Amino acid sequence: MLSPLGSFLCPPGYAGPRLGAIVREGSAMTEAVRFVRRSAQDRVQCRVRTSAARSPEHGLEPVVLVPGFLAGDGTLTLMSRHLRRLGYRTYRSTMRANVGCAQQATEALEQRIEAIAAKRGRKVTIIGHSLGGLMARGVAARRPDLVDGIITLGSPLLAPGAASPVLLFDLALVIRLQRVGLGRMMGSDCTSGDCARMSWEQSRVRLPRGVSFTSVFSRRDGMIDWRSCLDPQARAVEVTTSHLGMAFDPVVLDIVAETLSANRSRRERKISRRARLAAVPDVSVG
Repeated sequence: MLSPLGSFLCPPGYAGPRLGAIVREGSAMTEAVRFVRRSAQDRVQCRVRTSAARSPEHGLEPVVLVPGFLAGDGTLTLMSRHLRRLGYRTYRSTMRANVGCAQQATEALEQRIEAIAAKRGRKVTIIGHSLGGLMARGVAARRPDLVDGIITLGSPLLAPGAASPVLLFDLALVIRLQRVGLGRMMGSDCTSGDCARMSWEQSRVRLPRGVSFTSVFSRRDGMIDWRSCLDPQARAVEVTTSHLGMAFDPVVLDIVAETLSANRSRRERKISRRARLAAVPDVSVG
């Protein structure tokens, strides 16, 4: 089918998965079962620990979760619960469904993050699934004063137009609904016009030093070209998860938690180093 996305969103060298690749997304059921088993094991382990030992760690940074195209905040509920058990304060993007103008949605997300950072008195980490990852990268590039780091999950950062025919069909349907006035959805300008080009350019701005960036990808992804997840600025982490399963597969949840912990340790070392340097007297004076 003719893609509703502008050609600039699919640079040479990238191509969306073939229609048959969608069957790989069936493993999301296996990944969901894996999550249920993991949750049951965690509950059993909690019962045998002491109350103090199973208390979550407090004072961890706020985390904002951003859903993918056609998805809403509810799709990241399991990830949110997992992170909250570890002590992180998670926040929703307030998107019922990520189908609106990407430019307007990213601006709204930036305002949301600004309010959270002001409330918590610290920078936030953004976790974005698929399209949510592109939005996270755009906000981080524009407002590094608000963002400590981003973690993208199956996000086509280099070629969002290299998508499955199924995804392109859904997008075309959204555009048709917008044309007949059904809801505040993305239109053709948001997918192939100036609005789309502006959003794309903002998502490609180089991230400043100090903003951590991890991109989780899977060669089994049946929705996007996995190569488009390999942003040169990101630490790429490979999994064998489906595109849909990125939101709840325990393997991905562990990577997210480990990344958050590693980023926190990095910040603490930096603060400790600054404190030691500040404590050293300036022998050049006098």
